[in-house]
Amino acid sequence: MSSFDRLHPAIQHHIVNSLGWTKLRPLQEDAIVPLLDGHDALLLAPTAGGKTEAALFPVYSRMLQEDWRGLTVLYVCPIKALLNNLEHRLSYYGGLLGRTVGVWHGDIPTGARKRILANPPDILLTTPESCEVILTSRHRDGHVLFSGLRVAIVDEVHAFAGDDRGWHLFSLLGRIEGIVGRPLQRLGLSATVGNAPELLTWLSGRASGRVISPPSAVSDPIELTIDTVGTLENAAAVISRLHRGEKRLIFWDSRSKVEQLAFRLRELEVETYVSHGSLGRDARRQAEQAFAEAANCVIVSTSTLELGIDVGDLDRVIQIDAPATVSSFLQRLGRTGRRPGTNRNGLFVTLKPEATLRAAAIAGLSLHGWVDPVVPPPLPLHIVAQQMMALALQEGGITRVDCLRRLAPFLAASGISSQEAAAVLDHMLSQATMSEGDGLLWLGRAGEDQYGLRHFMELFSVFSADPLFSVRYGRQILGEVDPSTFLSRAGQRPILLLAGRPWRVTQIEWARKVAWVEPVKDPGVSRWGSPGRHLGFELCRAMRAVLASPGRAPYWTRRAGDAIDGLREKLPWVEENGTQLVQGPGVHSVWWTFAGYRANAGLGDHLSGLLGAGVKYDNLSITFDSRLSLSRLRAALAQLAPDPSLAPQADLDEAVTGLKFSECLPIQMAEEELRHRLLDRPAVASVLAEPIHEVNLAG
Repeated sequence: MSSFDRLHPAIQHHIVNSLGWTKLRPLQEDAIVPLLDGHDALLLAPTAGGKTEAALFPVYSRMLQEDWRGLTVLYVCPIKALLNNLEHRLSYYGGLLGRTVGVWHGDIPTGARKRILANPPDILLTTPESCEVILTSRHRDGHVLFSGLRVAIVDEVHAFAGDDRGWHLFSLLGRIEGIVGRPLQRLGLSATVGNAPELLTWLSGRASGRVISPPSAVSDPIELTIDTVGTLENAAAVISRLHRGEKRLIFWDSRSKVEQLAFRLRELEVETYVSHGSLGRDARRQAEQAFAEAANCVIVSTSTLELGIDVGDLDRVIQIDAPATVSSFLQRLGRTGRRPGTNRNGLFVTLKPEATLRAAAIAGLSLHGWVDPVVPPPLPLHIVAQQMMALALQEGGITRVDCLRRLAPFLAASGISSQEAAAVLDHMLSQATMSEGDGLLWLGRAGEDQYGLRHFMELFSVFSADPLFSVRYGRQILGEVDPSTFLSRAGQRPILLLAGRPWRVTQIEWARKVAWVEPVKDPGVSRWGSPGRHLGFELCRAMRAVLASPGRAPYWTRRAGDAIDGLREKLPWVEENGTQLVQGPGVHSVWWTFAGYRANAGLGDHLSGLLGAGVKYDNLSITFDSRLSLSRLRAALAQLAPDPSLAPQADLDEAVTGLKFSECLPIQMAEEELRHRLLDRPAVASVLAEPIHEVNLAG
């Protein structure tokens, strides 16, 4: 019997007759047996690789074979746009089988939510934050709605696991299992990652499960080009002339630059659409739908279109400058090559030589099969605090013993001891963040004041959002911008860019955080706060390898090769068998480690303490005060231990303040959490194991 034959007859019928498929993809074929047998699994394939169907066909088959009724499948996605996109496809499949699909997130009207509670669908599409809303409802909706769950499917699981939303989701699944009274079958869908077994173990919470990743799903050839053009205007001109008549998806990891590029492309009469997280829901949907239906056009996007949202068959992916990780690049690359006879393809268009170098390093790593591992942030103590408060809301009060028992799987997976969790709880009780009476824990007065506004909405998200202003044209919500967008010369009304179009501000309601605008033709600008680009050790070492190796890759254009050769001429002493301490006459001394930001920050702050003088650091190097003598630098470097536990103290102070729920932790525990997160022990050890070559540019 083939694996296909094990599917329910109705599934087999509709695959062949309703969908018209002559065969399943390898991933879909390989997933049938382990998923039907109830195993946890991690399904790996590039974007549009058939992961959704690989999970759903066996799950629907079990639903029919075992006659599941009510809500039995929870399908979790990281972004609302992906949920909306999936709803149509999953509803079509469900309709063929007489089963229903619902979607619940922050944009879903109250009436639709009430209908879900009154008549639950078989599958619910949602986000972790919306799950939290349901679980902590004062009417205990989660206890009723989730009581029959059997399967949890986590789409784009790599996007969760690498930050605190992953820990939030992991704890939510454990709390739901406490309601259900049995383990859920946990299925993760992901693009290729560098540590699949570890990611599966994290998702499952158990040392079992299957990684399903057929070789054919990840080994297709890649067509790459790296070009350097110098300016945004040149980038727009190049894109306007290249690949005319084709559908092009452009990524740039800056909302402001996305808006500026879209505006320039429209000036060059290129049909252009825009997508990023600060656009209004309707504007983003309209752009994505129009792009999906068009042919000769461009959509300029931040990472919002990286996560599998269907925008139709793409011809080209273009990356302006370079992302911070190989996995992000591969995810974007996977949007192409979907049609038979086509390959995945990507064009880097870089503006500066440094971005060209990063693009060359990412391309080289990806072509050699290296992918970033997904590592959950260590020691999520602040999530423990958040989950304790959420559990108290969920249960209408909870005993101390039951609270710690409910959180036990999360504590075990995150490496937090029960004693540490108890210390967090004791601190919250001492600060009146939580209270205890008649043997039950509940939110205290300070907790109510801090998190109780707008029905505890501040408690449902594990990240703090910057305050943004809503931008409106008539009744249409165009999107959101940072208040700094409205800074302008006295007497002038600012002009901002949204959806690639300029708008003049006509009125600002500061109390409501609303700006009213009208369309104009003059160029404008919008601003959003953005964190610095911190690169990892492997990528920085790959950049060093590019500089230290002569020659040019065949996928570099002449301009890209010239840009990298220019960097090689500026840094001729870079080599792969050591780090370099470079000194020049009357200038700063620089230690070129190529170790990544976290390692350099830890080393730099430690050296600052040893030297009694400030240092600066970035992804590639550590710069010392020009007044420091070479002998003092040598002495300080010699004092570095072979494998120190170095965390950047300056970053630590700032990060504790910016960590949501940090006020729920004793300051020592908050600092310990951040210290673990800022450390990069393997990178530091690698740097200190290498010889330091001194380079004197004074002649």
